[in-house]
Amino acid sequence: MNQNLILQFLYDLEQNNCREWFHDHKQQYQAANGIFEELVETLMLELKKSDPTVLLTEPGKLTFKLVRDTRFSNDKSPYLPAFRAHISAKGKLPIPVGYYLMLRPGGRSFLGGGLFADMFRDATAMVRAAIADRGEEWQEILSATSFTERFIVKGNALKKVPYGFDPNHPQAEYLKNKSWYLEYPIADEELSDPQFVQKAVGVYQAMQPFNNFLNQALEQFQMPARS
Repeated sequence: MNQNLILQFLYDLEQNNCREWFHDHKQQYQAANGIFEELVETLMLELKKSDPTVLLTEPGKLTFKLVRDTRFSNDKSPYLPAFRAHISAKGKLPIPVGYYLMLRPGGRSFLGGGLFADMFRDATAMVRAAIADRGEEWQEILSATSFTERFIVKGNALKKVPYGFDPNHPQAEYLKNKSWYLEYPIADEELSDPQFVQKAVGVYQAMQPFNNFLNQALEQFQMPARS
C-alpha cells in the first residue's frame, strides 16, 4: 500500500480546496481512496483477531466523506482534506466506541479511540456513572504502563464536577468530562513504514481496555432517531 499517494493527494487538495480542482482530479482521488480503503480493511481484519466484537464489513462503509457541511461555518472550503474511518462493533457509528483513523498531511494524522460525541448527553451520563461506581477499575486502566506510554485522556470538560457527583471523588477530574477519547499521533513518514499496520494494531490493542470500559458503561445507550 502506497500511503504516500494518499498524503500527496490530500496535500494537493488542501492547496486547491475547490470543487473544480477536485472534479478535475477525480482519478487521483479514486486512487488515493482505494488505497485508504485497503488500509482500513487490513486494520479491520487484524483487529478482529484480538477484538471479536469488530464488525466485518465493506471498508467503504467505515469511511467518512471529504465533503464538509459549511452551513454554519465561517470556513466555506468544500472539503476536509483528510481520510477518516471508524472500526467498531457497529461500523462507523460513534457508539459503541472503537478504533478511529485519520490521515492528514503535515503531522496531523492519528489513531484514535474512545467516546468523541459530546452531543449525546445520555452517553455522557452513563460513562460518568460508571467512573463514579468503578473508579478503581478506571484508574487501573489509565495507570497501566501500556496506556501511560502512549495516551492521555482528552475531551471537553466542565469547570466543576457536575451536580450529583462527589467533588472529592478520586476520579473527580474525569467526572467533569463530557467525552473521553485518545489520540495517538502519526508522523507522515511513519505511514510509509512497512511495519505501519503492525504498529497501528499494537496501539489500538493498547486502547482496548479503555474502550471496553466505555462500552460496558454504554450498553443501554440508544442512538437517537433521526428527525
